[in-house]
Formats: sequence, C-alpha cells, structure tokens
Amino acid sequence: MRVTNVSLTDFRCYETVELELSAGVTVVRGDNGQGKTSLLEAVAWAALGRSFRGVPDAALVRDGAEQAIVRIQIEDDAESRHRVEAELRALGRNRVLLDGNPLTRTRDLLGVLRVTVFAPDDLGLVKGGPSNRRTYLDDLLVEVGPRYAAARADYDRVLRHRNALLRGGIRDEDARATLDVFDEQLVLAGAELVRGRLRLGARLGPGVTAAYCDLAGDEASVGTRYSAEWADGAAPDLDAVPDALRKALEVHHRRELERGVTLVGPHRDEWHLTVDGLDARTHASQGEQRTLALALRLAGHRVVAEVTGEDPVLLLDDIFSELDDRRAAALVERLPATQTLLTTAGSLPRGVTPASQLRVAAGRLEPG
Repeated sequence: MRVTNVSLTDFRCYETVELELSAGVTVVRGDNGQGKTSLLEAVAWAALGRSFRGVPDAALVRDGAEQAIVRIQIEDDAESRHRVEAELRALGRNRVLLDGNPLTRTRDLLGVLRVTVFAPDDLGLVKGGPSNRRTYLDDLLVEVGPRYAAARADYDRVLRHRNALLRGGIRDEDARATLDVFDEQLVLAGAELVRGRLRLGARLGPGVTAAYCDLAGDEASVGTRYSAEWADGAAPDLDAVPDALRKALEVHHRRELERGVTLVGPHRDEWHLTVDGLDARTHASQGEQRTLALALRLAGHRVVAEVTGEDPVLLLDDIFSELDDRRAAALVERLPATQTLLTTAGSLPRGVTPASQLRVAAGRLEPG
C-alpha cells in the first residue's frame, strides 16, 4: 500500500500542492511552522477521516478560504488503485468521494489507506490520562477491523443519549423504559468494544515489550494490563463481558441517578503500562516514557501489518529531534521497509536513505 500522488488546495498553509511520491523514504525539511506536519496531516486524513492532531476539520481550511480540497491517489501490490477526494468546509458538511462515488459516512474510508503516525505528542500515550490509551487501542481496533468503527460510534452515541437522559432526571415510566433500552444498547456496543480491546491488548503486549527492549538496548520488564471498575478493577473474561456490564449497571443504578452521569462502561476503563513493575505514567523517566511511546507505535504497526497483510504507510513527524543518537539509530534500524514520509527541522539520523527530498517554506514545496 502506498500513496502515489497528493493534491491540495487551500489546506492549512498550502494554497496549492501537486506532489508525486516515491515508494521509499521521502524527507520533508523545513523550519517549524512552515507546513511540514500539514503535509502529513493531509495524507493521514485520507486514511482516518480526521486530523491526527485532534483538531476539527474547519481548522484545516486555509485562512480566508471557504473549503480545503484533499486528493490522494493510492495503490497496492495487487495494482489496485483508489482515489480519495475530500472537500473540507469551513462551514457546513464535508463532501467525501471514493473513486468518484460520494460517501455518506467518513468511516467508509477505513481500510482504503492505512497509516502509522509517529509524532512528538505520542508521549501523551504514556504520560497522559487513561483516555489517551483507550483512544490508542480503539484506533488500532478500527485499523485491524473496520467493523469496530461501528461499535465505537454506536457506543459513543448511546453514551451521549444516556447521559442526557440521566441529567434530565428519570421522572416517569417513559423515561425509565427509555433508560432500559439505552442500558441494553450500552451493553451490546460496550461489550463488542471491550472484547476487541482485550484481544488486541493480548496481542500487543509481547510486541510492546520486544520493541521497548530493542530501542532501549537492554532487557526491561514492560507490562500491559487492562482494568475495568465495573469488573472489580480486573480484566473481565471475554465471555463474561456482557453479563458483567449488566450487573454493574444494576449495582450502580442509584448512584447514576443521583449523579446524572453514566458510571459504568468502557469509557472509564484503563490500559496500564508498566516498566519494571512500576506505573510508567508516574514512575518511568522521560527517556523511558518516550521509548515506551515509540514501542507502542512500532508494535501497533506490526499488528496491523500481520492482521491485514499490508504495511501501513509510515508518517514520521519530526520525532528524531526528541531522541538521543543511540535511540534514533535503534528506531531507524527497526522501522518497517514501507513507504515513509519523514519531516525534520534538522539533520537526518544515521541510516536514513531518502529516495527523494523536499524543502518547505511558507507553504511552498520545492525539491531539496
């Protein structure tokens, strides 16, 4: 799987871009704030249907423009070709086409192009709160099985509606009947999500440990553990997830009514990361945390490649500036041999052999 052509109009700082990409490593150089990350962001949008930087689509439209246009050409080893076209509007609904056909849901893009993004913000996977790690797991789930996108969307929808109902108060039989319906919907969608996370976590664990040890250059005990308050703080058995969720909803029914919020479900779960038996969030050094974040991305990439049979495109957003020479060299040595877009404001680490190089300044790309 690789991107062959990128065409942008009024995207971020770019007025217009027409770019053909090689199958190897493309290096994009430039000072900070000139548009390096925006180029990666456009490619990732075609894979994810959203910005990997967590901003709304309206923020991707160039200042003063009404819409941004993103066109990405994709092909794979079977010589199958696809074209993603998106009109991202400053106001109103986006328009997205796949091979010229309009899509009613952005999630229908999933699987057409897969990317693995390495970014400085990845440190938040380790240092940040539980929501960062839940998002990491759920994003990977969608990569390996697009059906999980529906479960994720269903769960988010029922959680919003259920919370709104609880905030308004359960004052009559109609409200109680509606809450019963939402409870069962939450159980069904939540169980699907939790079982997916548990299977994925079990598969990721050994890969995270191996990648961490490779990058750190020593043998460390890296652990991962899923926990759910509604399962007494443990990881529930796969077959027992729906019944455990139902029971927890019954147990916490009164508290939820009093507080007006949903207290049970995968939106409150945690995926713990440890180094030498200690919580990596609070006890690992900055270097250990950064190494663990890289290990998470490497392990996730390998799982997606194993399950789908295709290596995602690598998007490396100025990550080497945060690494010492030894860790940078170790990462380069272990990066998959797949199409790679790499941005940098400085020099390249030893071992990177670009197939092409670009320089960007004030939203303008030129060879270099």
